[in-house]
Amino acid sequence: MTKLKAVYRQANESGKRVDEVALERYGDLRFFDNAREEEIELDRRERYGKDYLGKEKPSGELFKHRKLDMEPTRRNDNAIPTSYGQSAQGETVETGPAPRETTALDASALNKLKAQMMKAKLRGASDAAELEARYNAAVSGAANRKEADVVVLGVMDNRMLAGGNRAEVRAVETKRGRERGQVEENEDMTIEDMVREERRNRGGAGEGQRFAERIAKDAKFDNDLDYMDENASKLAKRVHKSEINLKNASISEFQKMNRILDNCPLCHHEDTGKPPLAPVVSLATRVYLTLPTEPELNEGSTCIVPIQHRTNLLECDDDEWEEIRNFMKCLTRLYHDQGRDVIFYENAARPGQKRHAAMEAVPLPYSLGETAPAFFREAIISADEEWTQHKKVIDTLAKARQGGGKLAFRNTLAKEMPYFHVWFELDGGLGHVVEDPNRWPKGDLFAREIIGGMLDLALR
Repeated sequence: MTKLKAVYRQANESGKRVDEVALERYGDLRFFDNAREEEIELDRRERYGKDYLGKEKPSGELFKHRKLDMEPTRRNDNAIPTSYGQSAQGETVETGPAPRETTALDASALNKLKAQMMKAKLRGASDAAELEARYNAAVSGAANRKEADVVVLGVMDNRMLAGGNRAEVRAVETKRGRERGQVEENEDMTIEDMVREERRNRGGAGEGQRFAERIAKDAKFDNDLDYMDENASKLAKRVHKSEINLKNASISEFQKMNRILDNCPLCHHEDTGKPPLAPVVSLATRVYLTLPTEPELNEGSTCIVPIQHRTNLLECDDDEWEEIRNFMKCLTRLYHDQGRDVIFYENAARPGQKRHAAMEAVPLPYSLGETAPAFFREAIISADEEWTQHKKVIDTLAKARQGGGKLAFRNTLAKEMPYFHVWFELDGGLGHVVEDPNRWPKGDLFAREIIGGMLDLALR
């Protein structure tokens, strides 16, 4: 590392290109690129801690990229004598455009490249212009690529792919198991291994889906208590996916999420600077006010939307909630000046669809605003099954008055569960946990039917 730092220092003091100084000191750029790989690996180990498992020795990746970057120059240099010999003196020789960069870079790689460019500019390094050109080419290539042929998954895209060895599983040592990369449950796990597994699986599917996967693997399964008692040990085993299946599932989820973000009418696309399709009525720092995407139920209806794509409002942080409450206060004051009451509601009954979270604001006459809690309570009770695991009606307004305050809603419901909630006041209202999405009305039909019935509107 001392030799590598000396190269950077000499290049900065002399004003020469880093590659020239490296060639003088190392004799071959391959050794220089290997030293750069070691520097990057040491930085990663220091950043991610002792659990990080990376390269044991340089792979030559940086030198391969260097050779690929030098290929167009070599081809053009080889083409010059032939073109010069066949062309008349003074005639302009046209050369083909440089090939477009095909290396797939994820957001983390782009950020690192941008950081290198900014550091080079601040130091006044000679390769600042080269780094800026590489960064601009990478950004334009990512923007022009309609559908990537290579999917680059970072660690944050799937925690199950991070952290090296998975202690909760062990490889199947049979011939077929080795060929297919199959794994089985490791029954000799330590407490630390269980904690790591829990962190990797956090936010994923619950035990219900895991039990369904175990049943799907059992061709002789019978929905009978006697069968379950006899095969309790087999059904208790967890179905673990191999590394290949985990990567395929991650790629599928990554592509699905990208399609959702590209087609979301409420998203602000920061990479392209494209504003949301929905009209922006008022814009704050983290939240904005827009008009409903569906036909409004009453004149003056609005929609409070976080700028970042959230599955539900419970995923929003404190700053976003502060702006949401400010919009709620302003709308309440506006409607009261017009002689009307207002209710706010959020429909997050299907988190698997990854829709953009939004809070709908619907103004009502004062007479209907007083009776709205009774309408919604009756509709919630009759909407779901008779026997449920959760309380059918969760009164967050009562909990707010009992000392929960403005955090009553956020402390009562969990962001992982599908739910519906309506606010009659600023701090709370009525909530409901949707246990069976198939019984729940599709789209926003539940709230629209209730409010439409209150306003004597025809069903659209």
